[in-house]
Amino acid sequence: MSRIGKAPIALPKGVEIKIAGGLVTVKGAKGELSQKVDQDITVAVENGEVVLTRPTDQKRHRALHGLYRALIANMVKGVSDGYKTEQELVGVGYRAANKGQMLELSLGYSHNISFELPKEIKVTTTNEKGQNPKVILECADKQLLGLVASKIRSLRKPEPYKGKGIKYTGEVLRRKAGKSAAKK
Repeated sequence: MSRIGKAPIALPKGVEIKIAGGLVTVKGAKGELSQKVDQDITVAVENGEVVLTRPTDQKRHRALHGLYRALIANMVKGVSDGYKTEQELVGVGYRAANKGQMLELSLGYSHNISFELPKEIKVTTTNEKGQNPKVILECADKQLLGLVASKIRSLRKPEPYKGKGIKYTGEVLRRKAGKSAAKK
């Protein structure tokens, strides 16, 4: 059996789950998320835990078993606790500001970049003196949060020489030596 797929998902207090015709809906304090599940995978709630089962040991069934278990576990964690990601803008003159769902970024280009965020994502920006500007994103949907964070990062990826660009907080960048190292 799939090691991930066979593990039951504990439902925290305040989280409701509905299973109807291949659609799993999870509702909690942070919102409501839905996921369509393949017809071969069976989802059931037993003793306050969500259990997924598969009909056979075919490679496809084994793959889907672990996949849907992980997706439903992410949904349960998202509606109860939520997800959060922080990004730093490293570079002279790099700034971030937000007005509602509009993120305004100054990344060293000749123009500012306006980035409209989905309504499900909550954004805050910090510009403290002596610190790199930060963009903090919060959402119940892990997939959406990761997608938006990677799109923001792609606007100015960190370069390997000085490390300038948009990086995740805590991310370790592989640095390269400059020209002076090649002369020796």
